[in-house]
Amino acid sequence: MSHPFVERLIGSVRRELLDQTLFWTASDLENKLQNYRRYYSKYRCHSSRDGATPVTSGSENVVALNNYRWKKHCRGLFQLPVAA
Repeated sequence: MSHPFVERLIGSVRRELLDQTLFWTASDLENKLQNYRRYYSKYRCHSSRDGATPVTSGSENVVALNNYRWKKHCRGLFQLPVAA
């Protein structure tokens, strides 16, 4: 019997990463999953946490709408705005 949280996480990983990414070896897949884990835990906002990420950086930089740039994650698969 599987846990609903685990099933949801597996679905998110599959939809957001594996369905859109090619991997050639086990080590290549492992590296891409590590990059996705870092993105998922540190940068991706979570609706159940009021838009916060699980890992807090300690600094609350507010992005000015006229002064920002895009930071790429997972080899450009995801892009988030950051203060320039």
